[in-house]
Amino acid sequence: MARSLNEWLWQHEFWLPPGITWQDMQESEGIRYPQPRDLLLSIPFALILVVIRRVFERAIALPLSSKLGVRDKKRPKAQPNPILERFYSTCRKNPEEGELISLAKQCDLPVRKVERWFQRRRNTDRPSLSKKFCEACWRFAFYIISFFTGLAVLHDKPWLWDHRECWTGYPQQPLQSSLFWYYLLELSFYWSLVFTLPFDVKRKDFKEQIVHHAAAIFLLSFSYCANYIRIGTLVMVIHDVSDCFLEPTKIFNYMKWKKTCDSLFMIFSAVFLISRLVIFPYTVLYNTYYYSMEIFQPFFGYYFMNALLIILQLLHVFWSCLIVHMVYKFILQGTMEKDMRSDTEESDRDEEREKMREKEKNGITCFSNVSSNNCTQRNGSEPLSKRTHLTNGHVNER
Repeated sequence: MARSLNEWLWQHEFWLPPGITWQDMQESEGIRYPQPRDLLLSIPFALILVVIRRVFERAIALPLSSKLGVRDKKRPKAQPNPILERFYSTCRKNPEEGELISLAKQCDLPVRKVERWFQRRRNTDRPSLSKKFCEACWRFAFYIISFFTGLAVLHDKPWLWDHRECWTGYPQQPLQSSLFWYYLLELSFYWSLVFTLPFDVKRKDFKEQIVHHAAAIFLLSFSYCANYIRIGTLVMVIHDVSDCFLEPTKIFNYMKWKKTCDSLFMIFSAVFLISRLVIFPYTVLYNTYYYSMEIFQPFFGYYFMNALLIILQLLHVFWSCLIVHMVYKFILQGTMEKDMRSDTEESDRDEEREKMREKEKNGITCFSNVSSNNCTQRNGSEPLSKRTHLTNGHVNER
């Protein structure tokens, strides 16, 4: 059965244009074509990248975060409570009002204490700022290396400047060693992202990221097997150029360098919108949809390749809408809201809203210039710690 499935999967009608068979793609002396078995190398290389990433984050990124002043917030831990912990682990992390009341009765605690326990427990599971910083540093280092590797490999290739050259002699286009290693680098990186998904920071667009990684792996794998190498290299370079600006934007955001962060974000927005909504459709989509028709008639691989590229383009449109919304907010307000950052989690906003609601309920506002120590007024009057709270706009004497 496995043999029959393998023979059906690798039918040349699926992968190659009409009139071309796998026999025409056999390697000969001095001529090498892409072979599907080469893709198996991406798995061990992805594991190597995971190891390199761990070493990089521990030895370089983490010490760098301390030197640059990236500090993790001190989060109070939730008191051990087997009943609440079991509900948190097996049921849900954010219980509804009725569930809070039921749990409060079981634990013989006020509802407010149970609610605060879940809030602190959720905070414990949130990724630290240093973890986000390390992830951004690793991605930035990789995208820089990958982008300049792509430029070094493609700068003298004719299809970078004349897109019709992508189809000259297709599919019998010999595979150059530089293109093979460039492909292997990119494919291994996306596999490494899949392997580390359970441990990485989960962002607002987590589901879209999964779709993006899957589409990228399928696209790279299929384009390699069907010898769409030239189109694949263009896709990789176009994607890497905007990511080179996104990751340093996150880094400066974690460092609290607001002006630098906002400036880089505007540059990233311009590069992303131009590369993904203008260059990508013209250079890649139009190329594969129309120029390829000058060489061969449509076949399964033609439709499948274009379907994957369209999925990528739909993701580009989705992210572009988010970016345009952030730019719009920036133009109107002069700054971008914290929860609009691409790497801000939904739970962060929930915590901020809870704090604001708590302050509104209590009606208490603390002086921002009062330290936690027992400070006294300069004129020698009574300590400020006795007169530091305002209720309804009046100073309360203790």
